[in-house]
Amino acid sequence: MAIKNFISTVWSENLYQALDKQYIAVSNCNRDYEGDIKEKGNTVKICGLGAVNVSDYTKNTNMETPETLSDNYRDLVIDQAKYFNFQIDDIDRAQSTPRLMELAMKNAANALADAADCYVYGLYEKAGSTITEASVSADNIINLLIDARTQLFANNVSDPHDIVFEVTPEIAGLILKAKVSLATDNTDALENGCIGSIGGCKIYVSNNVCRLEGSAGMEHKCLARTKRAIAFAEQLSEIDAYRPELRFADAVKGLHLYGAKVVYPSEMVLLDLNIPA
Repeated sequence: MAIKNFISTVWSENLYQALDKQYIAVSNCNRDYEGDIKEKGNTVKICGLGAVNVSDYTKNTNMETPETLSDNYRDLVIDQAKYFNFQIDDIDRAQSTPRLMELAMKNAANALADAADCYVYGLYEKAGSTITEASVSADNIINLLIDARTQLFANNVSDPHDIVFEVTPEIAGLILKAKVSLATDNTDALENGCIGSIGGCKIYVSNNVCRLEGSAGMEHKCLARTKRAIAFAEQLSEIDAYRPELRFADAVKGLHLYGAKVVYPSEMVLLDLNIPA
């Protein structure tokens, strides 16, 4: 790709598509919002509606006048700004494949997606409830997942297909060692990071799920949540191609603005799992 062929809107869309393919945490968030994102510090509004009342129906009797649903908004602050800025030497480009720049942009998308996923998983302390296990193993991991699922149902979550488990690779290993058959609709169609489901709830594995070194071993901050528990908003505000003044090279820089907020903490359970050293 030469600079003269760079169309920023096309490359922004390509980068968005590459990000969506790499996201795990972000893909399980509510991404419906109102507002324009221009710079770090902007605020967007997450929309919501009040509950709908249900009344008894009597034949041949007029219904009450329709109720007016109350809407509500929560502010989400765009507090993250990440950028990339790379160059490819003309000689390297001439000696490599024509798709070298496309590969570089894909690598940039991978890095941006990792950063955003880490940020979302860092919100684990905002969970409405916590299940703690000081010594997790293949013998008890499934029961812990089911306990988290039960807790969400107790908090009025009604659809198991709206619940996701997000675990570290080490916890995923224990799940697989438990020798439980993980339901899959189609192995080839599983989303990025998904290894199957238990009780209708999909299980996602990510190396970005938080781990902390504890006094008795590694603590894994896994999550069970609905897809509306965390709201996420983003904008690729700048994608520019340029020729560095002192180099014979093509360069591209981009700015990724985003923010996330736990808007339904009751629909998010922290699984604080310790794997003994």
